[in-house]
Amino acid sequence: MLQRLTTQTKPLNVLVATPGGQKGRGGIDRIMHALRGELERHSAAEVTAKFVATRGTGSIALSPIHLANFVARMLGLKAAGRLDVIHINLSSYGSTYRKLIISRLAHSLDIPYVLHLHGANYGEFWSERDTRLNRAIRKMFGGAAQVIVLGNVWRDMVLARCPEARVVIVPNATAAPTLPRKPGDGTARILFLGRVGARKGVPQLTHALSRMLDVPHWHATIAGDGEVDEARATASGLGLTDRIDFPGWCDERQVAELISRADILVLPSFAENLPMSVIEGMAAGLAVVTTRVGAVTDIVTDGETGLLVDAGDLDGLANALRRVVTDEALRNRLGVAALAFHRSRLDLAPYAQAMRGVWKSAAN
Repeated sequence: MLQRLTTQTKPLNVLVATPGGQKGRGGIDRIMHALRGELERHSAAEVTAKFVATRGTGSIALSPIHLANFVARMLGLKAAGRLDVIHINLSSYGSTYRKLIISRLAHSLDIPYVLHLHGANYGEFWSERDTRLNRAIRKMFGGAAQVIVLGNVWRDMVLARCPEARVVIVPNATAAPTLPRKPGDGTARILFLGRVGARKGVPQLTHALSRMLDVPHWHATIAGDGEVDEARATASGLGLTDRIDFPGWCDERQVAELISRADILVLPSFAENLPMSVIEGMAAGLAVVTTRVGAVTDIVTDGETGLLVDAGDLDGLANALRRVVTDEALRNRLGVAALAFHRSRLDLAPYAQAMRGVWKSAAN
């Protein structure tokens, strides 16, 4: 009798550099936490991924300790023959300085690395001026086995500064909501999720909402840490105390609860890469109102999967919010289209599959 021999493929070993790790609050940490869960559920035999913080969640003064721990893990895994690819999540300033060290060490150890660009203002941080830092960043991008960006605008930016970079677009993703949508009481509920401050357009949002005091049956929640007291004082001065809640920073469970009760997701930012809150809103079938920044226009088509306004356009923002608050049919149509787009393009399962493909390509 012929005995069929089977061979077991060795798992691909990946070390992922994240800012804060599992306790991190930022968008990078949230998407990496979701990716980790998806990989653990569906690809244990195919990929082994370890997620290690490089900055930590405490004082920035402690970041060298976290970086040293990452480097030690990297060296230990390499020595044990259990490191095939390093995945480097990248943003501006301190993140880049830390990742320059990691990428140089990876190169010296002959470990292929993937850069994953998240920073909202990276095109300004990595300018086209001929400086020592910019040359080092270009070398880091050029030496990467793969460079992941979140949309077309970021692909064009990277290639303009480093034409030899091997760029692939993988937009952010989220899982389907954990809580079902809760029936409303006739009140259109507007939700903002993010750091409260100028970059996210919260002052403009507050003033836009003040122009809707004549419109009945709406209520807004501006959730996030940052300049919460200042925003609350501004809202009070504009007569919005009874129309806007400011719960501060919310954990994952609280965010899920807020999304389940919302009808409209608003994000009037001045700078983004590809914001997680917009994707989370689309995943829940909310009507999205947001600005034309970063890669947002890759996923939100004006009038189809959301409403787009220019950053800083107070009139445009107020008019867009008034439309979705007063027109329930429009609100529902935008939400249904956003939900369909999310399920086909921004769901977590295809995102994890895309990451596995990038890692395999980098290792070969």
